[in-house]
Amino acid sequence: MTRLHTRATDLLGTDLPVVQAGMSWASSCSALPLAVSGAGGLGVVAAGPMRLPDLARTLAEMAAGTERPWAVNLPLYRAGADKVIDMLLERPPPVLIASQGGPRRYLDRFHAVGTTCLHVVAGVEHARKAADAGVDGLVVVGAEAGGHPPPAMVTTQVLVRAVARAVPGVPLIASGGIADGTGLAAVLALGADAAQFGTRFLASTEAAVHPAYKAAVLAAGVDGTRTVGHGLGVIRAIANDFTARMGDLERGTADIEVRRTAFQAATLRDAALDGDVTGGKVEAGQSAGLVDEVLPAAAIVARIVDEYAAACDRLPRREGALPRV
Repeated sequence: MTRLHTRATDLLGTDLPVVQAGMSWASSCSALPLAVSGAGGLGVVAAGPMRLPDLARTLAEMAAGTERPWAVNLPLYRAGADKVIDMLLERPPPVLIASQGGPRRYLDRFHAVGTTCLHVVAGVEHARKAADAGVDGLVVVGAEAGGHPPPAMVTTQVLVRAVARAVPGVPLIASGGIADGTGLAAVLALGADAAQFGTRFLASTEAAVHPAYKAAVLAAGVDGTRTVGHGLGVIRAIANDFTARMGDLERGTADIEVRRTAFQAATLRDAALDGDVTGGKVEAGQSAGLVDEVLPAAAIVARIVDEYAAACDRLPRREGALPRV
């Protein structure tokens, strides 16, 4: 199997610096994470929307289905997060990726059972705090990302470089706007040690979302997403009737409770499971405009590796000594 060696692959035990994002519903199952881990990357189970019995079954399927590293993504704000933590401590995943909360809440307990802990951050200050708390690595999310981009809307290119300078000793996984091997090469050049791919794996055969959701991803251009829910927990989603309605309310004088009602009336579940891509939250990143076909997850990983090699081959080689300045 092809290997690309970085600090992240050393930390995670993977062959490749390729991480599949934990995406609610899309990877709230074993099929997609197993396929990505089997191909040499890090497959991630999205525990956010899962009921405890469903999560327990998926954890068992992951443990039985691969000897390769895999992860569970846990948003710490979800209802019943402490019960999920207790379950994961009883059946420790190789890697935990936590978000939307502080790492001190879980870190010591998972380290005690041998789980590698990554924490999702969207700014330099939070990166420093997580590093000081003792996390093993960071997932750095830029503004291009689907789902929940950083409130300050700093791009991946700028944010990854800033975090790499702020915490140079911590392995970084860049996320947001990365859809292919060229994007992987770019973020490694910025100082990241791996790339996280979300939207690209939405358009995989194993992603557990409605075919209409995948079709919406393929149809979107790079300018086909909107950020809505400002002041309520901003999301990036493919433009549709829901985002248009929210945009009108946010540009107008609507009271925040009116906006909250409209925001909560649409759900990701409506789009992901029921196929309502008109009125539901079709969460996806700007990289949807770079995705044009549905492929098996293993084929996506293999293509990323080939594209990475081609991108590196295109880079000019230095000739002679650089002038002194």
